[in-house]
Amino acid sequence: MSEATPTSTAAPDRAAKLPAQSPPVDPAETAAAADHAVSGGRLSWWRGEGGEGAKRNLGLIAVLVALVVIGALTRPDLYSNADWVWANTLTILKLASVVGVVTVGMTFVIIGGGIDLSVGAIVALAGVWATTVATQSYGAGGMIFCALTVGLGVGLVNGLLISYGRLVPFIATLAMLVAARGLAAELSDKQTQVSNNTTINDIASTNLLGIPLLVYILAAVVIAGWVLLNRTTFGRRTVAVGGNPEAARLAGINVKRHTVMLYALSGLCCGIAAIMLTAQATSAQAAMANLYELDAIAAAIIGGTLLSGGRGTIIGSLLGVIIFSTITNLFAINGLTSEAQNMVKGGIIVAAVLVQQVQFRSLTQFLGRNRLTTT
Repeated sequence: MSEATPTSTAAPDRAAKLPAQSPPVDPAETAAAADHAVSGGRLSWWRGEGGEGAKRNLGLIAVLVALVVIGALTRPDLYSNADWVWANTLTILKLASVVGVVTVGMTFVIIGGGIDLSVGAIVALAGVWATTVATQSYGAGGMIFCALTVGLGVGLVNGLLISYGRLVPFIATLAMLVAARGLAAELSDKQTQVSNNTTINDIASTNLLGIPLLVYILAAVVIAGWVLLNRTTFGRRTVAVGGNPEAARLAGINVKRHTVMLYALSGLCCGIAAIMLTAQATSAQAAMANLYELDAIAAAIIGGTLLSGGRGTIIGSLLGVIIFSTITNLFAINGLTSEAQNMVKGGIIVAAVLVQQVQFRSLTQFLGRNRLTTT
C-alpha cells in the first residue's frame, strides 16, 4: 500500500500538466470571426481584392472625366454642341474597338504570365490573307473564316513554341512578329489589297440604334472575355498559372496546354480585329495594325494587369483602351502632333506601373498589419 501511494499522486500531477483540450472549431465561425476583426464587425468587400479592382476602375473613370474636362476647357466651341459631343463619343469608341478586341486577348496572355509582341503582325497577316482574290471568291463567310483561322493558327504556333519548345515568350512572339509581317508582305506582293465584299465593308459603316456595329462587336468580345475570366474554370486556371506556375502544376493544372490555349485565344481575337480593321479601311496591307502590340500592352497595364502575371481585369483593360483613344482624340481636335501624343502615352504608362507597385506594396503591408493585430 505504501508503494501505491506515490503512483496515485503522480498521475494527477501529470494530468494537471497536460494542456486542456480545445473544443472543436467550426471553420465557418473562424472565417466569420476573422471578417469581424478585419472589418470592425461588418463584412467589408471594399477592402478585399474585389474592392481593390473597383477602386482601380473608379480611378480610371476619374481619369476619363478629367480628359473630358480638359477637352471642354481647350475647345469650348466644340463641347458646347451636344450633337458633336455624342458624335465624338462614338468616334472615340470606334477608334477603340479594334485595339480593344486585341487587348482582351492580350490581357489573358499577360494574366497567364506571358507576353505577345506579335498581335499587330497577326492582325496584318489575317487581314491580308482574308483579302486575297482567292479568299474573296468565297464571299464574306469565307473571308471571316479565313481571318479567324489564320489568327487562331498563328496563336497556336506561338503557344506551342513557348510551352513545348521552351522558348521565352518575348523571343518567340518577337520572331513571330517578323515572320508574320514578312509572310503578309509576300502574300500581298507588298501591295494594298482592296476588299470588294460589301458585306465586310458595311461592318464599319452600319449603325444599330445609332451606335456603330464595331462598338457592338467590341462589347460582345469584352462580355465574353469577362465571363471567361471571372465565371469559368479557364479563368481561375489562368490566374493560377500566371501567379505561380509550379503551384498550378502541383494542383493538377496542365500548365503547358493551358498556355497554348491562352495564345490561341489571343490569336483568335486578332482574327476578329483583322476583319474589323479591314472593314474600316476597305483594304488590307502588310503594314496595317502597326504597333498594336504596344497599345494593347499599355492598355492592359493601365487597367491594372500585372506584367508579372496573376492579376488583371477585362473591364480595366477596356477602360485603358478608351483612355488612350480619348487622348488621341483630344490631341487631334487641338491640332497637336503625334510625337507629343506618344510622349504623353509613355508618361502615362510609366506612371501606371509606378502606381501599381506602390499600391501592391501598400496593400501587402496593410494586410500584414491586420494579420498581426487580429492574432
